Amino acid sequence: MKKILVTGSAGFIGFHLTKALLERGDTVIGYDNINDYYDVNLKYGRLNELGIKRELVEDHQLVPSEQYPNFQFVKADLCDREYLYQLFEEEQFDHVINLAAQAGVRYSVENPQAYLDANVQGFLNILEACRHYPVKHLVYASSSSVYGSNTQMPFSVHHHTDHPLSLYAATKKSNEMMAHTYSHLFNIPTTGIRFFTVYGSWGRPDMALYLFAEAIWKGETIKVFNHGNMERDFTFVGDIVKGVMAALDKPAQSNKDFDTGLPDAGSSNAPYRLYNIGNNKPVKLMDYIEALENAMGKTADKEFLPMQAGDVQKTYADVQDLINDFHYQPNTELKKGIHEFVAWFMNYQINLL
Repeated sequence: MKKILVTGSAGFIGFHLTKALLERGDTVIGYDNINDYYDVNLKYGRLNELGIKRELVEDHQLVPSEQYPNFQFVKADLCDREYLYQLFEEEQFDHVINLAAQAGVRYSVENPQAYLDANVQGFLNILEACRHYPVKHLVYASSSSVYGSNTQMPFSVHHHTDHPLSLYAATKKSNEMMAHTYSHLFNIPTTGIRFFTVYGSWGRPDMALYLFAEAIWKGETIKVFNHGNMERDFTFVGDIVKGVMAALDKPAQSNKDFDTGLPDAGSSNAPYRLYNIGNNKPVKLMDYIEALENAMGKTADKEFLPMQAGDVQKTYADVQDLINDFHYQPNTELKKGIHEFVAWFMNYQINLL
C-alpha cells in the first residue's frame, strides 16, 4: 500500500489510473485545476465516478470520496507553488504520478503560453516539491510527440529526440530533461512514460476518436487530415494504466552500464528511466475510422484535408524495455477497445439529452 499524489486526476488517463490504484488498496490524493480547455462537465462526471460530488469541490479544500475511503480530491493548480508545498508537507507522499498538463498538439500552436505555464512551470513545481519533501518515486507523463520528425521506426527510448514539431512536444521533451537534472542533482528516482495515442471510455472530446464518434452520432462530417494517410499506434487506456502501475511499483535505478562516452537516451547513471507505452501495432487512420463505423453501425461522411501543423505521419512504439523490465506489453485489440469506448460514448450522450 502506498500514499500517492495523482495530478490531473480529473483527466482522461488520470481518472482511470486513480480508480485502478484505489481498487488495489492504495491511498490516493487527486489534484486537478479542472480548467475549461474542454467541457468541465466531463471532468466532474469522472470525479463523480470516484465518489466526489461536484457541489463539494472548492479551491484548496480536500474533499473525501463517498465511494472510496482511501481517496480525497483537491481542486488546485500546479502553478500555485505555495499550496502545492503545503500539501506535500502535510501529506508526506510516498509516490507522485504527474499527469497534469495542457494537452493537445494543435492547441499549442494557438495558445503557447498555456503550455509553458502548465507543462513547464507546473512540472518544475512538482520537481521542487519532490526535492524538499522527498518521495520514493516520481512517475510523469511524456508523449510520443517527442519523437517529432524522426522516421526511424519503431520509435525507441534509445533514439535521440531533438527535433520536436510542436510546442506541446517541446514541453514534454523539456519535462524529461528537467527530470533527469533532478535525478542527477538530488537523487530523485524519476520515470517518464511516453504515451502513444490513448483512447477509451471517458476520453477527451478534443481527441480524434471522440470527435469522430460525436460527428457520426450527430450526422455531421468528420475531418480526416493528411487525406487519411496517417498511421497511429492506438493504445487502449486500460493498457496504459497497467503499464504506469508497473513502472510506479519499480522505482527508477541508475544504469550500471551507462557509458558517458556514448550516452543512452533512455537511461542514465542517475536514477532516471524512460519507457514507451504503445500497442506496438500501428493502425491506418482509415482502418481506425472503419472500426468505429462498424461499432456504431453507421458510415461517416468524410472531408479529406491536408496535414495539420505539428502532426506527424506515423507513430510506432518500441516497447521492448517495458517487456524487459516489467514483463508487460499492451495487448488490447483495437476492435475490442473501440467497442468499449462506443458503449460508454452512447450511454454518455443519451444521458446528456
